[in-house]
Amino acid sequence: MHIKSSTAEALFQPLYVQIHPSDNVGIIVNAEGVRPGAEFAGGLRAAEAIPQSHKITLRDLEAGEPVLRYGAVIGHAKRAIPRGSWVREELLDMPAAPLLEELPLATAVPAALPPLEGYTFEGYRNADGTVGTRNILGITTTVQCVAPTVDYAVQRIRAELLPRFPNVDDVVAITHTYGCGVAIDAPGAAIPIRTIRNISQNPNFGGAPLVVSLGCEKLQPARLFSNDLPVLEERGVIRLQDELGFEATVAAIVRAAEVRLIELDKRRRVTCPAADLIVGLQCGGSDAFSGVTCNPAVGFAADLLVRAGATVMFSEVTEVRDAVHLLTARAATEDVARDLIREMRWYDEYLAQGRSDRSANTTPGNKRGGLNNIVEKSLGSVAKAGTSALMAVASHGEKVTVKGLVFAATPAGDFMCGTLQLASMNLHVFTTGEGSPYGLALVPVVKVCSRTALAEKWPDLIDLDAGRIATGTATIADIGWELFRMLLDVASGRETWAEKWRLGNALTLFNPGPVT
Repeated sequence: MHIKSSTAEALFQPLYVQIHPSDNVGIIVNAEGVRPGAEFAGGLRAAEAIPQSHKITLRDLEAGEPVLRYGAVIGHAKRAIPRGSWVREELLDMPAAPLLEELPLATAVPAALPPLEGYTFEGYRNADGTVGTRNILGITTTVQCVAPTVDYAVQRIRAELLPRFPNVDDVVAITHTYGCGVAIDAPGAAIPIRTIRNISQNPNFGGAPLVVSLGCEKLQPARLFSNDLPVLEERGVIRLQDELGFEATVAAIVRAAEVRLIELDKRRRVTCPAADLIVGLQCGGSDAFSGVTCNPAVGFAADLLVRAGATVMFSEVTEVRDAVHLLTARAATEDVARDLIREMRWYDEYLAQGRSDRSANTTPGNKRGGLNNIVEKSLGSVAKAGTSALMAVASHGEKVTVKGLVFAATPAGDFMCGTLQLASMNLHVFTTGEGSPYGLALVPVVKVCSRTALAEKWPDLIDLDAGRIATGTATIADIGWELFRMLLDVASGRETWAEKWRLGNALTLFNPGPVT
């Protein structure tokens, strides 16, 4: 990465970032953008006003010529574009996605990174060997019909019971819109069912959750848990249709919660190796700086976590699709590469059924932040995955059990991605360029921003400012190490901004199956 101009001149001189020596466009750094005629170090002049994070041509481009960023083609010029011009979406033809039949399979497997030993956090060790970063009472619902009743009960539990149990962090209801009115035996139904099952056993719940059922729904508790969750045998299920009235129903939930809270309150944090972390990575509200600052810094931290023996999950199929060739080459084995291709193909077909494709991913906010298309977005998104070998691939909602770097297939929508990652993770990292107050109630969310301007605008929402990389006041390694240490602190109980404000977005299941 090359920044044109010195740090001392940053407040006065126009700045752009060139990621790769072959790139023929740069990204404007200045918060106010640049004016026509603005001159950069080296003699480049802006031919027009260009906003921050948008692209400037570093040389004349001919019609049809590839436009390069990250050393890769992000589009082809529709017409000649003079040096110093603003490269906008309407000036580019988007290239086709890599052909899945022609991808390299484990052809450039990275050497194992040197171990990183001695790093620990204070977590809650569970009987099954997993480790929680929080101590939470979970209440699983089998159908949307019971959600308002459970939410009402949760309010009472928080007000009346939690103050008596200081070692319990919270009570969280796993409510959703699934469970009935669906083709429960359709192939796509496996995804929401296993997602709910695995979220219900998240390490932060410390074991079996409470289960609240309506009674007549298609997703019966025994079907959800396959009779293998202790709660079905030891404590039974609270069925609303078995209770006498609303107050009695709520009282039953509260009584069951108290029994579970007594057990959870006995838990204490113990020293655990960093290898017990399962960290989900996601980006939302991305801009052109996401692939320059926050995502590469997260990728550096991901490599540190892998070196420490932890599990790191990255996701978002449509934000990987155009960079998948970089990842299949990094797969530890050909089988892992084929697993990744399987998930890409499944999603291609899923989108085609809806007469759409991966180009529908890019949002107005992404484009306002300088991302012209999904190709450019994908190349910046996969930077979160660092440089280590891809060890495994999990399908939608599956529990990840492999150490190292894992691709966990999810849609790219923030809330669906976060929901599906909750099937495994005990800690979450969320990068953003345009900004999002996103949070999850089940796990701590550490928010990392791409631009210092956003950190200054939202000082009580952003946990870490990676924008310092763009102006040269910090390196990718600096921010990566800072994030790594912050994750250990947060896993040990340090509160994130999302936790302080109790920002927990509703769970959003991915259900590709038919609705009846």
